[in-house]
Amino acid sequence: MDVSVSFRCDWAGTGLKRFIDPGLVRETTDMIVQIRDRIESARDRQKSYADKRQKPLEFEVDNMVLLKVSPWKGVVRIGKCGKLDPRYIGPFEILERIETVAHKLKLSEELSSVHDTFHVSNLKKLQETVVIPAGKIHVNGKPQFTEKPVEVTDWKVHKNRKSHT
Repeated sequence: MDVSVSFRCDWAGTGLKRFIDPGLVRETTDMIVQIRDRIESARDRQKSYADKRQKPLEFEVDNMVLLKVSPWKGVVRIGKCGKLDPRYIGPFEILERIETVAHKLKLSEELSSVHDTFHVSNLKKLQETVVIPAGKIHVNGKPQFTEKPVEVTDWKVHKNRKSHT
């Protein structure tokens, strides 16, 4: 024997009184639980994708690093302006490792107003640079680059629709 109990409730103080079926309440609760489970599984899946792409950043004391300055656009002006700002400045020496994600840097005098502790996401390992001896570079009085072709390897005649030649 199926006994159905109905509840009488006032919807948001409007004066409208309706009967609510307990089966409808149970069905709605089940749908809410199902939606929460799907959102949680989607969040876990997206986190696993992000974790695969993330590379561990490890820096030691006395390493030389570059400092990312692009988020400071409104706070500190370094270099030119806008798109021509340098993305990284430096190199700076790591003085101290604070926990696993923060490092204290030895900053220059121009950056004395900036706090000297940074998150690892704002640091970039300094790559080994190729040094060209100054004797091999010849500089004349004009700071221009002139390009001289060595030979023509391929050519093509392009004919327009309106040309008669």
